[in-house]
Amino acid sequence: MKKRSSVKKTSEKTELPPLALEMIAMQFRALSEPMRLRLLNLLMQGERSVGQLVDRTASSQANVSKHLAVLRETGMIAMRKDGPSTFYRIDDPVVYKLCDLMCSRLKRELANQSQALSGL
Repeated sequence: MKKRSSVKKTSEKTELPPLALEMIAMQFRALSEPMRLRLLNLLMQGERSVGQLVDRTASSQANVSKHLAVLRETGMIAMRKDGPSTFYRIDDPVVYKLCDLMCSRLKRELANQSQALSGL
């Protein structure tokens, strides 16, 4: 039987209303696309132009712009114009926290899998 980790409760949680749950789901949907995660990962390293993001992802400008629009609509990123160029940056510090949480979890999971495989 797999051991479940205990989760620390910091405060008693109340039931969220349907609208709040839909808003949370929209945020997670934005994070459910690998290309958007890739763009966020690049933006976590600093502000980038659309052209730089296109080059780094080897994707089309239209595809990158489409994904950037979704991230912008959720408030995760912001843009600024500088002449003909458009630059994007992380605008919500929660993005960094979410990435840190997920990366830490994946590291633990991979370490556990590696340990289990080494016992074979």
